[in-house]
Amino acid sequence: MNFEMVMALSSALDARDKYTAGHSRRVMEYAAGIARNMGVSEKDIKRLKMSALLHDIGKIGVPDIILHKESRVSDKEFAVIKKHPEIGANILKAVRDFKDLVPVVYHHHERFDGLGYPHGIYGEQIPLHSRIIAVADSFDAMTSTRPYRKALNSEAALLEIEMSRGRQFDPTVSDIFLIRFSNILDDVLKNMEPEYVI
Repeated sequence: MNFEMVMALSSALDARDKYTAGHSRRVMEYAAGIARNMGVSEKDIKRLKMSALLHDIGKIGVPDIILHKESRVSDKEFAVIKKHPEIGANILKAVRDFKDLVPVVYHHHERFDGLGYPHGIYGEQIPLHSRIIAVADSFDAMTSTRPYRKALNSEAALLEIEMSRGRQFDPTVSDIFLIRFSNILDDVLKNMEPEYVI
């Protein structure tokens, strides 16, 4: 029942933002693939998948004029977007069974080097599931077309992750994704509903 509720919340966000429809589902599958290749237990992968589906739920609190802007956002608008992890965490706090998802959603935009947000924590201070979602989220964002830019191909996106290894991304998580990418992608395509495949 909890997983069905998570899917419903994720679908609500997809319905609001056509440009990111399916994004959370793809992030969920990429994250699960990374975790499996890291030896994470299936029980923990289930919680990771729920966190990945809900990682952007706080964007419900971002005004449409910013969320749907067809050009790059201003610094002031980006400051509003940067509030979405906190908004998402506050939404999930209301559900007792989602208590362990709250820090994962709250910290999915932290960077391994401490230059992320909302708190600038670094390294292993960042929850492992957040570090996994950060790689999956960035890869899918880079390979998805947005109103203000075209999608990168997989090779270019993987190069970006490699270049950001140890800075934006956890090096171990990055290495797993880079080395095992073909297997992870096969799993994503096998498990993804056809309407959400790019």
